[in-house]
Amino acid sequence: MTTFSIPGESPLFGAKGWAAIAAFLLTTVVLVPVLFLVVPESSPFHLSAYFVTLIGKIMCYCVVAVAMNLIWGYTGILSLGHGVFFALGGYAFGMYLMRMIGHEGQYQSDLPDFMVFLDWKAYPWYWSFTDHFWYAIALVILVPALLAFVFGFFAFRSRIRGVYFSIITQALTFAFMLLFFRNDTGFGGNNGFTDFKKILDYRIADPGTRAALFAITGVYLMGCLVLTRALIRSKYGRVLTAIRDSESRLMFSGYNPLWYKLSIWTLSAVLCGIAGALYVPQVGIINPSEMSPANSIEIAIWVAVGGRGTLLGPIIGAGIVNGAKSFFTQSFPEYWLYFLGVLFVVVTLFLPKGIAGWFLKFKGAK
Repeated sequence: MTTFSIPGESPLFGAKGWAAIAAFLLTTVVLVPVLFLVVPESSPFHLSAYFVTLIGKIMCYCVVAVAMNLIWGYTGILSLGHGVFFALGGYAFGMYLMRMIGHEGQYQSDLPDFMVFLDWKAYPWYWSFTDHFWYAIALVILVPALLAFVFGFFAFRSRIRGVYFSIITQALTFAFMLLFFRNDTGFGGNNGFTDFKKILDYRIADPGTRAALFAITGVYLMGCLVLTRALIRSKYGRVLTAIRDSESRLMFSGYNPLWYKLSIWTLSAVLCGIAGALYVPQVGIINPSEMSPANSIEIAIWVAVGGRGTLLGPIIGAGIVNGAKSFFTQSFPEYWLYFLGVLFVVVTLFLPKGIAGWFLKFKGAK
């Protein structure tokens, strides 16, 4: 039988939990930057730019998995369209990064190279003010939030749930992918945005900027983890788990699930959007492939492998799957999808609660 602790009875984390968080922050903010920036390349302790970029990218994916876990693991709503929120955050910040290229592009124009190539004469209206950093940050938050709120309001008010909700979220991300593939939308078409130069007058290619982006991503990941813990231990979190376990019974108890589902759905989208904004300058590209339905399905796989409804499970799953993806796509590219399929089947059959669930069960049996 599942039990939920009451807020105020115990601290948010125990001493070991806070120590683990502190150790992670110390590693991402101090240790990794020092090994990357200070330790010479000839040393075996030096970390390469490739390693820093790879781990930074995986941490962005871990945030998306944490966001997905809020809506699926704790609220019981399976989304197969979270990739669209991640990509929209990336595109919103990518617009700012494209404006920062200035005359350093191939055509040395005020417009991005793809607009010059397509014979655009001026920026479309929705590019207005995107050369301001804080306006771009506002877009990163508001665009995914607005889409999630509007979509979620009509879907949840209509009481669409289960597989039907999953299907329409997949249709949502597929529709946006087709839209952004078009050259006349002003988002770079198939190639998307790339060739970024600066953030706030700092060169993105400089090691110091890369180290700063890595550290910010690590802090943000831990912030999302602490936020998840705080939400789930609150009364609000217990209502979310009640929606997952028995929404009808919750309604008979006098609660209206609409605003609970809509609020956590919108929050989850915002977390994904910010992760997308951190992902773009570190990886150096954003294109419509990030909105593909397959990418959103992968997000669900990360959570399932790690253990949905657990605190660390999504991070474990995202780390393992994307670490394996990086290895297999380089060493054995033709076998990557087979590995992913086998991993998902094994977890479904033998670890239905994921790796974290198995570990908790093993720990409880000792």
